[in-house]
Amino acid sequence: MKLTFAEPTLSRVGRRLLRLLARTWRFRLSGEAPVAGLVAQRRPYILALWHSGILPLLFSHRDRGIVLLISRHRDGGHLADLAADLGYSAVRGSTNRGGEVGLLGLIGSLEAGNVVALTPDGPRGPAEHVQPGIVSAARHAAVPIVPIAARASAEWRLPTWDRMRIPKPFARVQVVFGAPILVGPAKEDARRALGELERALHALAGPA
Repeated sequence: MKLTFAEPTLSRVGRRLLRLLARTWRFRLSGEAPVAGLVAQRRPYILALWHSGILPLLFSHRDRGIVLLISRHRDGGHLADLAADLGYSAVRGSTNRGGEVGLLGLIGSLEAGNVVALTPDGPRGPAEHVQPGIVSAARHAAVPIVPIAARASAEWRLPTWDRMRIPKPFARVQVVFGAPILVGPAKEDARRALGELERALHALAGPA
């Protein structure tokens, strides 16, 4: 589970053009009350989003010091540059098998009080299927997972593995939050959280 951006997208559109496009989007937030409560309590948490919806959410949550898990591959480097421009910090690595460095980096960021964002279906799919790394990170750091999605009034869908969503110019973008998901210490708690998170993300994101 790595937070990556398709290299062809960035090379074709360009960071400057993306920033210009994003300035035309009109964001509206809904369901953010539980998140506001976590922020007021200074509690760290994990934002979970489908890989296809990463672009508008990067811009809606800019300049908040959120930590992203970003692939060590070349396409991850492009995302790291864009994320740095938008005020994000980064942990390079993975929470997949063999990705202990990425997982430990995330846990360390959470224990330091930071908010972390993950795409539980990345970096290469299967699309909109939650992989277990996000639950492991939440359980080890004892933090809630907050599902989040963005719905645009008009958008393009790219021919990538995740059918990435790009809102069209001047689109209305509704950013919706789900209820925080707590992960208990037992194995059955992890399985329950996986299913609950996947259902929540599907419900928030709407039709694929």
